[in-house]
Amino acid sequence: MRSTKRSSIWMMMALVFILILSACGQSATNPAKDGEENTAASSDAVGKTSSNSDGSTDTGAGAEDEMVLFQSDAGEVKVPKNPKRIVDLTAFSTGYFVALDAPVVGANSGAMNNKYIKEQLAAQGTTDLGEQAPTPEQLLALKPDLIFVYTGTEGIDKLSQIAPVVQMEYGKRNYKDLMLEMGKLTNREDAAKAWVTQWSAQINELKPKVLAAVGNRTVSILNPYEKGLFVFGHNYGRGGEIIYGEFGLKAPTKAQAEAIDSGTGWASISMEVVPEYAGDIIFTSPWSGDQSDARKVYENTLWKNLPAVKANHVFQLDPSSDTYNDPVSLEGQLKFITDSLLSASK
Repeated sequence: MRSTKRSSIWMMMALVFILILSACGQSATNPAKDGEENTAASSDAVGKTSSNSDGSTDTGAGAEDEMVLFQSDAGEVKVPKNPKRIVDLTAFSTGYFVALDAPVVGANSGAMNNKYIKEQLAAQGTTDLGEQAPTPEQLLALKPDLIFVYTGTEGIDKLSQIAPVVQMEYGKRNYKDLMLEMGKLTNREDAAKAWVTQWSAQINELKPKVLAAVGNRTVSILNPYEKGLFVFGHNYGRGGEIIYGEFGLKAPTKAQAEAIDSGTGWASISMEVVPEYAGDIIFTSPWSGDQSDARKVYENTLWKNLPAVKANHVFQLDPSSDTYNDPVSLEGQLKFITDSLLSASK
């Protein structure tokens, strides 16, 4: 009996000793990546991994993963080579991630309501973060491994404690160049290049038909708003990238000078001068940025007497979704714009 008791005691002591050694070994072989310590909030709230049924793992910021350097518009940033949980706080860039099939776990309401990508985001289970800046608690709950913002966004230092933050300057690149940058960021460069090639092929097929239909006539993009109208150009959504950029159609002289040649992409005008900015063909929609009643413009005598209105060559854009110029939105706009321009030949 004594022998048996002594054996049991020694076995228990040996087991305790092994457990202590095991714990020490784990702490010694799992340092914070690259010698940097994670904040308590990051390690506790977003540094966990969960296994999927296929054996892959979902990783949050702070989780072990291959990291690479990416050149953002605010300098080099160390990011996951294959980001798995992206939060996009720009709204206007979300469609790039969708086009590349990159996983977006959180996006602004504007992107979530964009008719061209809303179904894809819903299928991914993307969380609607609202119109205002999300709280740290909201972001931590999503366990992002990458956060995408515009340069100048407030609170970058706080965001970077949650996950690597990539900053891009709005409007610095045209949509093709930005697509290629997004391909680099998400390790999907081949897919990005393939999209640009496919898009160019579509344009090359449609452009001769459009040019033949439109001829020398001018095209305008006009949005009524509270104080008058916005005139849009080649790089501010609403089909401008297609109408002026890809098809190379002409804007009225003043619109060309103020909204395109100036590089701003837009101009603001009063109702009194609208005939000088209105083309033979007009694309329009109410301004989604205020609560003004567009009928003040559309029912105005000056508007009704425009040649495009009298010829029934005015085409209504979607006031929210057509403001976007990401690849998926552009694909959706291309058919409507092409069909509208071809119909204006009659």
